[in-house]
Amino acid sequence: MRAPEFWNQKYGRGAAPLTRTLLSPFGWLYSAVSKWRYNRISPQFMPVPVICVGNITLGGTGKTPLAMALARHLIAQEKRPAFVSRGHGGTQFGPLQVDTQKHRFCDVGDEPLLLAQIAPTFIGRDRVAAANLAIESGADCLILDDGFQNPSIQKNLAILVIDAEVGHGNGRIFPAGPLRESVDNAMARADAVVLIGKGKCPDLAGFSGSCYRAKLQAPKIAPTGKLIAFAGIGRPEKFFTSLRAAGADIEQEIAFADHHPYRDKEIATLLKWKEQAGAQLITTEKDVIRWPKQLRKELLVWEVVLQFEQQNNFDDLLQEITEQCQ
Repeated sequence: MRAPEFWNQKYGRGAAPLTRTLLSPFGWLYSAVSKWRYNRISPQFMPVPVICVGNITLGGTGKTPLAMALARHLIAQEKRPAFVSRGHGGTQFGPLQVDTQKHRFCDVGDEPLLLAQIAPTFIGRDRVAAANLAIESGADCLILDDGFQNPSIQKNLAILVIDAEVGHGNGRIFPAGPLRESVDNAMARADAVVLIGKGKCPDLAGFSGSCYRAKLQAPKIAPTGKLIAFAGIGRPEKFFTSLRAAGADIEQEIAFADHHPYRDKEIATLLKWKEQAGAQLITTEKDVIRWPKQLRKELLVWEVVLQFEQQNNFDDLLQEITEQCQ
């Protein structure tokens, strides 16, 4: 799904005030159902610490790079973290452990395959079952990927990730806007907030917990020569902007919807354009996962790493969690 333009605009061109108004009642209903669902389920206690990484809005905010950074930090502390995910976009119901050699993105989703390159990753429509499988397999700490709105597991640390450049968008709940729930409800359950990118802090509804600033650090110098850049992520423009900032000579920019499954015809077209332009194809780490393995050598990958402005403060936040690991 590609986010409509008016989701991230309150005023001006593309703001679509009439559309927003007509869709708002559906947003109220969506919010009410989500709140009812969350409140009616008693969360399951886990015998190991649980860190939840999620967001308030639909679309990309940077939660996957944060989850990866958390796992790397815990591994450096000689802990045994495991990711637990629903497996969005995959056909497997689980619970199962993701095998990067066996599974494809259409089986388990693209993000779990990316996470599995860092630490053991378990998926399941039943997240409690997936979490238990992870613990049985030796995990001493769980990282819930995109589990903030899922009430089934009790969380020791709930982190909300916010893209500081767009904040809460137009401030409306889906489908009138990008919010998954009201800001008030989300902040009442959050222990910490991570703002990614430049931009002022959006309204946090009186949130009194820890708030951190971070950025997605990309290579300082882009590959030489002409580039055809394409991406199917939450905000492809962030990828294109990052390339341009590094001095890339971009022949063409092609944006696909988030989690877009690349079809044979689309792949053939991109390879044809590459040859015709005498250029190289460049994309993101998550997009590579959705290409056939035998053709990935045709792609350049633009890797980004999450960096905190005050790394020591964030390390302190995780210290309590690492002390609880078995």
